Amino acid sequence: MEFEVSGVTVAAWIPPLVAFVISFFTSMGGVSGAFLLLPFQVSVLGYAAPSVSATNHLFNVVAIPSGVWRYVREGRMVWPLAWVVVAATLPGVLIGAVIRVRVLPDPRSFKLFAAGVLLYIGVRMAADLLGRSRRGVAARSAEERFQQLASARRRLAEEGGELLPAVRVTRVSPARIEYEFYGESFAFPTLGIFALAFAVGIAGGIYGIGGGAIMAPFFVSVFGLPVYTVAGAALLGTLVTSVAGVAFYSWLGVGPDWLLGLLFGLGGAAGMYCGARVQKHVPARAIKIMLCLVILVTAVRYVLEAVG
Repeated sequence: MEFEVSGVTVAAWIPPLVAFVISFFTSMGGVSGAFLLLPFQVSVLGYAAPSVSATNHLFNVVAIPSGVWRYVREGRMVWPLAWVVVAATLPGVLIGAVIRVRVLPDPRSFKLFAAGVLLYIGVRMAADLLGRSRRGVAARSAEERFQQLASARRRLAEEGGELLPAVRVTRVSPARIEYEFYGESFAFPTLGIFALAFAVGIAGGIYGIGGGAIMAPFFVSVFGLPVYTVAGAALLGTLVTSVAGVAFYSWLGVGPDWLLGLLFGLGGAAGMYCGARVQKHVPARAIKIMLCLVILVTAVRYVLEAVG
């Protein structure tokens, strides 16, 4: 099958299958999978034009709602965190889209930029996994208790049955947001998250991922928040900013390949729903190791392709 906008020729079943596999695993960490889908489009399908970023945003728009709904239903959406991320990354994504089109249209420069972003994320996550992050102690304790309870209630937590206890927000202010999760209290500076999310939004707008792929690992490795509570907020932030990304790229005259993006999105929607539902039964450390490995491998590959 030939896709007119991108010029890609591939069997129609391959895009949704690839998107399903990627999203199933990455959605457990609060990442849509767009950061891995982009290398597939660039390196495997040969789609390296600026519009590939818009197509990646379209994938997010179609795929993410199913995963967000599942996290909301299970009471693991930290709404104040989600709205801060949305408010900050939205303008950043628009700025990033302009930079992608005007400054980084060359595939080699784009790959070097993407590699730098991914390497930074991967190194921070690796440091956290090696136990160098003191702020992650409480998160690991809460994650372990949550996973143990989820395993004990595996049958009761099925569709239509008893759900696990939800996140409880205890304080929301311009200076600080706090919430409780399985006997542990977590807090983060509102303005600090806003500033970080704005910068991440710019990078995400350039990379075509909406920013969630950077924010979720950052929440875990820098702010010490449990991965089971940040996944929903990160995905929701990515969804909202990706809607803006598609609109802005289209306004700039480099709109997405709608058919290709839709096929990716349909597979991703199924993968995200399944991943969000299974997440509570997967150890947090396994989720973090998976994210760390795919991020580092992808970054190294980009560097080799850019300098080769």
